[in-house]
Amino acid sequence: MQIHILGSAAGGGFPQWNCNCRNCTGVRNGTLRAAPRTQSSIAISDDGERWILCNASPDIRAQLAAFAPMQPARRVRDTGIGAILLMDSQVDHTTGLLSLREGCPFDVWCTEQVHDDLSSGFPLFPMLSHWNGGLNWRPMPCDDDEVFVIDCAPSLRFTAIPLLSNAPPYSPRRDSPHPGDNVGLFVEDSTTGTSLLYAPGLGQPDDRILGWMAKADVLLVDGTVWQDDEMQRCEVGSKTGQQMGHLAQSGPGGMIEVLDSLNVKRKILIHINNTNPILNEDSQERAQLTRHGIDVAWDGMHLDLVEAP
Repeated sequence: MQIHILGSAAGGGFPQWNCNCRNCTGVRNGTLRAAPRTQSSIAISDDGERWILCNASPDIRAQLAAFAPMQPARRVRDTGIGAILLMDSQVDHTTGLLSLREGCPFDVWCTEQVHDDLSSGFPLFPMLSHWNGGLNWRPMPCDDDEVFVIDCAPSLRFTAIPLLSNAPPYSPRRDSPHPGDNVGLFVEDSTTGTSLLYAPGLGQPDDRILGWMAKADVLLVDGTVWQDDEMQRCEVGSKTGQQMGHLAQSGPGGMIEVLDSLNVKRKILIHINNTNPILNEDSQERAQLTRHGIDVAWDGMHLDLVEAP
């Protein structure tokens, strides 16, 4: 199984276009040792040729251009995208579908709740039906007892795990989330036995998701904010991490504490907000992650899981 990080930032990217927080200002003027990042998305493959796009960010065009296997050039019009899988219906994970309209039709795997949101409050499915058949909805089971397979990666076994997180503002379930609004993804390679747990929106880890996290060889999980009230501290917003559906890294019960409890070889944070001090490679917070054996994802990071550790 191959995993390629197309984008590692939260919504707005880093630096965010209208933000002058310490991080965004520092990376713009070169006083902060940090790498710019696009909005979060990954690609997964079992052969390095056909890829499953997990979320389609607004930065998708630049992300595909930066990863050569996504343009294999076997025909006059071509793509390495074999299917698309959506973890939720948030703007920063779905807007890129509009930029992929020239390649329609695409098979899009998502839960019923996500499909409903993207057919009404943010109607991407109806909009894109005008381009060569648009998007073929493939219902994704949201049950950790049900495994599904996607044709373009027959060696991979997928399980979607319901997460306790929030639905987007245009969803009728906003602030009253239901199973299927947001999922974590457990992916196992039946050939090598290696496995990945991907959860960029992990608000409240419960026993169910913790059990799946403990089974994985690699964790690629929510790294949005360092402190729950980070948006308020940085004077860029009023919502807490929990209100946005994200677990902060620091403090009792935070992501660092959660990851410390798991005997997993590789632990990586993704979906990092522009305000998070871990973006500064010289920060005390980044050093703290290193001491705990936790990595920070970057755009272009590539994982090749050849055999189970």
